[in-house]
Amino acid sequence: MAIALGKPDVDGLHEAVGVLREWQYDGAPMQLHPGDLGWFWRSGAEATAAAVRTWRRDGRLLAVGLLDGPRLLRLTLAPDVQRDGELARQVVDDVTEPERGVLPEGKVNIETPRGALVQDLLGEDGWNADEPWTPLRRDLTDPVPDPGVRIEVIGPEQAHVCVAVHRSAFAGSRFTDGRWHAMAAGAPYADARCLVAYDDRGNAVAAVTVWSAGPGRPGLLEPMGVHREHRRRGYGEAITLAAAAALQELGSSSALVCTPSSHVGAVATYTSAGFRQRPEVRDQFRGA
Repeated sequence: MAIALGKPDVDGLHEAVGVLREWQYDGAPMQLHPGDLGWFWRSGAEATAAAVRTWRRDGRLLAVGLLDGPRLLRLTLAPDVQRDGELARQVVDDVTEPERGVLPEGKVNIETPRGALVQDLLGEDGWNADEPWTPLRRDLTDPVPDPGVRIEVIGPEQAHVCVAVHRSAFAGSRFTDGRWHAMAAGAPYADARCLVAYDDRGNAVAAVTVWSAGPGRPGLLEPMGVHREHRRRGYGEAITLAAAAALQELGSSSALVCTPSSHVGAVATYTSAGFRQRPEVRDQFRGA
């Protein structure tokens, strides 16, 4: 059967989220997670559907990609087809030819799991490795230490608190209360929590959103940030510990996060919270 490239409607997003949950397992390479779709959902269900691409054969969904920006495709594949030659060639053809509606002309990037045949074929076609990112993982078998600060799970009435911390933590952020509510209305948020840490004066100092892929599967931190007025006081480590504990309560087997390797402070924060570095990963890019 031929492999078909598709773009789901809003109802079809549930299938994409479902298979992404099934494809997460401990020991897997860093890859697209249902939480990545969940965080993108802040732009709304219609925008999320428009940013998703699927590849299927004989009705079975084999690969899911998220256009995390017009020039970046984040792609993952079912575990048993990572080295499937027919699928890999079809994906490479689809991302290389702009008329197929995946990536435009000019400089573009694609993220694929380490070891996938797609990476090899892109390299043979002249795509280059981009800047390194560091994935980190914390096993959740053992109890997670107390973070040492007050942590609250944020609901709709406190969304503005999380939004304020996020906007302070990330320069240029366009996160709003409305976007938080759109995110929380998405299918992946049924297995997610938004947490805020407070200092001893009651100031909201750090925030994180965690995404479960279901019991016994790795969960994801996306995003985590510390208010710019409260940095270098250990709040990043505290909210990261709280995130790991929340995922443990949701039944996750481990907690995952990925950050640019150049962000040495972020890497240090995660390692201080018990996360272990995994081998660096790199997007591949095609020049203009």
